[in-house]
Amino acid sequence: MSNTEVIRPYEGVILINADATEDVQKNLFKKNKQIIADHKGELKVVETWGKRALGNPIGKNNKAIYFYTTFTANPDAVAELERTMRINEDVVRFMHTRLDDGTDLTKHLQTFKDYLTASAQKQKDFESKMAKKAERFTENRKKFRD
Repeated sequence: MSNTEVIRPYEGVILINADATEDVQKNLFKKNKQIIADHKGELKVVETWGKRALGNPIGKNNKAIYFYTTFTANPDAVAELERTMRINEDVVRFMHTRLDDGTDLTKHLQTFKDYLTASAQKQKDFESKMAKKAERFTENRKKFRD
């Protein structure tokens, strides 16, 4: 461990094997919390996004349990977190991103949630529009056949 005393904000997304038990999940985040604390950091938020289908299969996994986390720590903490996740068989994928220095993690999280809500609404509106378009197409097709 180096003498790095700079504490920076980070966010991370962690995908865990869909078959992992709740105990496995809790133990992973207890260990992560301890690593962050050992590096003069603080775990701010851990959110479970639940079991979701993967965009592309990873190995034999088609689903994973998604977690989102924010924390502050020195850069050595991220290196140690990633080292331990690489050797953990239950971790399918992970990504940590350093946020701009001075980022308020509470505001960042709220902005992120607002973006997700807006994105979901936009997708819902698009699907509604496409369903109406398909309905009109079907009606016009019936009229043409008659």
